[in-house]
Amino acid sequence: MRTYDFAPLWRSTIGFDRLFDLLDETQRTAEDNYPPYNIERLDEDRYQISLALAGFRPDEIAVTAEQNVLMVEGRKADKEQREYLYQGISARPFKRQFSLADHVQVKAATFDNGLLRIELVREIPEAMKPRRIAIGGAAPSAQITQKAA
Repeated sequence: MRTYDFAPLWRSTIGFDRLFDLLDETQRTAEDNYPPYNIERLDEDRYQISLALAGFRPDEIAVTAEQNVLMVEGRKADKEQREYLYQGISARPFKRQFSLADHVQVKAATFDNGLLRIELVREIPEAMKPRRIAIGGAAPSAQITQKAA
């Protein structure tokens, strides 16, 4: 994996701190591929994250959304000792973090057949959406009078 030096950009830009932090975080976590996941775009403003969590139960998984971060954590509850001849299904604890764009909200999370599906929706507030401004006709000229003090 290549690493990039963002120092020249830090010196010549203002207000892009969050973007550089996201890029830096992506470089650090690129090697961690557990648990495997998909990010799917369902339509223009709907997304779905699917995580393969074989061996986990819903009560062993925590999904937390806070500001622009979605955190999925898993920890196996049973601590019983088993004698495996071969263990190919990983059950190690994990913590997967997703950075969300502004106005992206978690709508639902479902767990079925070892897949955790998290539905996301981008909802832009009405005040931020573009709106058409009606142009009125010419208004009659009003007289402006000033009183002498």
